[in-house]
Amino acid sequence: MAPKVLHLSPVDDVVVALEPLDVGDVVETPFGGQLTTRAPIALGHKLAVRPVKCGEAVQKYGFPIGVATQDIEPGEWVHTHNLRTALTEHGSYAYRPTGSPAPVLDDGLTFMGYVRPDGQVGVRNEIWILNTVGCVNKVAERLAAMADAKWRGHGVDGVYHFAHPYGCSQLGDDLTYTQSLLAGLVRHPNAAGVLVVGLGCENNRIEAFQEWLDPASLSKVSFLELQRSADEFADGMRLLEDLVERACAFDRQPVPISRLKLGLKCGGSDGLSGVTANPLVGQVADRIVARGGTALLTEVPEMFGAETVLMDRADSPETFAKIVDLIQSWKDYYTRHGQPVYENPSPGNKAGGITTLEEKSLGAVQKGGRLSRVVDVLDYGDPAVKQGLNLVSAPGNDMVSVSALAASGAQVILFTTGRGTPFGGPVPTLKIASNHPLAESKPGWIDFDAGRIVLGESMDALAEELLHKVIRVASGEELARNETSGYREIAIFKDGVTL
Repeated sequence: MAPKVLHLSPVDDVVVALEPLDVGDVVETPFGGQLTTRAPIALGHKLAVRPVKCGEAVQKYGFPIGVATQDIEPGEWVHTHNLRTALTEHGSYAYRPTGSPAPVLDDGLTFMGYVRPDGQVGVRNEIWILNTVGCVNKVAERLAAMADAKWRGHGVDGVYHFAHPYGCSQLGDDLTYTQSLLAGLVRHPNAAGVLVVGLGCENNRIEAFQEWLDPASLSKVSFLELQRSADEFADGMRLLEDLVERACAFDRQPVPISRLKLGLKCGGSDGLSGVTANPLVGQVADRIVARGGTALLTEVPEMFGAETVLMDRADSPETFAKIVDLIQSWKDYYTRHGQPVYENPSPGNKAGGITTLEEKSLGAVQKGGRLSRVVDVLDYGDPAVKQGLNLVSAPGNDMVSVSALAASGAQVILFTTGRGTPFGGPVPTLKIASNHPLAESKPGWIDFDAGRIVLGESMDALAEELLHKVIRVASGEELARNETSGYREIAIFKDGVTL
């Protein structure tokens, strides 16, 4: 008989319900005995297996996830009514490197990619239209539709536009964020060619934006300034035809898995995300890094409470210092705006069984695996240049953080979810369900069912299965659900004054 609950660490005060429990249900404790539930416990929620006094820490994943606000007895439901965060605005950290270097694998594993002139490798051969300013969104959208209808399947995988509202009336950091994110997308290897569309009078006019572009990227970029064009659609189609012609020169060829950059993201998490989907994705990330590849982890506010797990995996004191700066800069961001650093989890997270930000973070950082060292910390929009696990500065918001991962070079993104979302980024965005009911009810959204772990399937076997699915998607043999549905979006981080 399958177990009803799961104890994640010998020191934990709680277990996770693997099925809904009613009052009076009897479950096996991790200590060899039995206990009776004192309240209904939903799938993914927590059940106390040890007594905890008011004011004491509650342990899950082997770490504190908050402080009890009242005495908790074994068999009780543990959630927002009796558990609160213990996070504060500032922390003190010391570098305590743990574990051994990750194993290195050299088994010749490859995928079929497009090798670009700058040495990057794309997993799609697409044309992207990026606008410098939001007021030309509709022109760019229409151009993309015209070009896609004409050239999709004729040497290119599609022509896409990514709308955004920014680029004008922005000052300081906000304008920098817009330019940095768009420059990262121009640089992306999944785009064989890029048409940059501007208006002509915006802050982020084409001349200003060109200063952000790497010279190596300019060979695949054309520019269209609408105020200087008598017929923007005729001019745009001529430029796009030239980009398509150049894109047709690329063919897929075998490249080592070390050329893959994998983005890691979670959204709409539930109480099983840190039990199934996130550690599963972490195993895939470790497998890719072990073969010389790159994994990109973001959502910095959802590292709060679990940051020391990542700090202890820094490959050097210098990287450790960068992680400390990353965490503190995001805490300062919230306090600067008069907001608590722990204003998280979301209502959906809480409904799914996550109570505090510490609990959410300890589950979320598992997407970064357990073996891979943190080799670098990237500012928003910066490219990943070091092979290994990189931390990317971006918030937890799904659209903003996925866009940031793509701008840093992720060709494929693994997106774990317990609640479900149709969202897709500008690159293949594979949705990994944390629970089987979600995978069954939303087959049009979900690419992989990690809930099979609760049903008794091996984590290790599923990690190998997901790894090879990633390879098939990267090779163009399969499409992600967001691609087949046409769901592709970007969002740009904003913090500051708008004129």
